[in-house]
Amino acid sequence: MSDNVSHLRRVLKQTKTIAVVGLSPSWHRPSYFAASYMQTHGYRIIPVNPRSEQILGERCYPDLASIDQPVDMVDCFRRAEEMPALAEQAIDLGAKSFWVQLGLRSEQARAICDDAGLDFVEDRCVKIEHARLFGGLGWCGVNTGLITSRRPS
Repeated sequence: MSDNVSHLRRVLKQTKTIAVVGLSPSWHRPSYFAASYMQTHGYRIIPVNPRSEQILGERCYPDLASIDQPVDMVDCFRRAEEMPALAEQAIDLGAKSFWVQLGLRSEQARAICDDAGLDFVEDRCVKIEHARLFGGLGWCGVNTGLITSRRPS
């Protein structure tokens, strides 16, 4: 599956519930920031972290197999070598898409997801892509209009 703009837009539009594997309870961590942004924009976040009981006001699950509700996307903030096993667990969970965060790639996880018919996205941040495709860049102070290439009139 490709990760072109139309593919990314379709995946994000079809997603309502995101299981975030490796979601940190620390506000300054990228996983927390991305999940908080997505939650603010109407997505249901299901934290997956065995060391926490609750993150972002949601019950934490120790692993994907413990989740007892439907999940549309599995968003992974774990090491690349863990991705193939997480892809298998996402399939068992019935997820429709598997998202591997910025800086990570896994050909093996891609092949597993492709064989199972899951949408697969890698080396991209779900928060950045949502903001880019759905106009949320101003949320973080980007696209404020203060810096422009246009000459003053």
